[in-house]
Amino acid sequence: MSDKANLPVGDPGHGDSVASWAAVITIMVAFTVGTLAFWFEQPSLVWASAALAVVGVILGIALKRAGYGVNGSKSKH
Repeated sequence: MSDKANLPVGDPGHGDSVASWAAVITIMVAFTVGTLAFWFEQPSLVWASAALAVVGVILGIALKRAGYGVNGSKSKH
């Protein structure tokens, strides 16, 4: 019996999509690098990490619009 069979009918998938995973991983990497850069007093890397976090948000939105979001046309679910 699969785990999907036990989900409520109205379950939105809780972000189990390519778009959400790509966005979250990109943003997590950005914050990790930004934290290390802040700790080692590298302001240019801190700002680059902030920009990467913004790119992660844009990436998630773009992939969702391209059909890779929850229940998107190109998602497996």
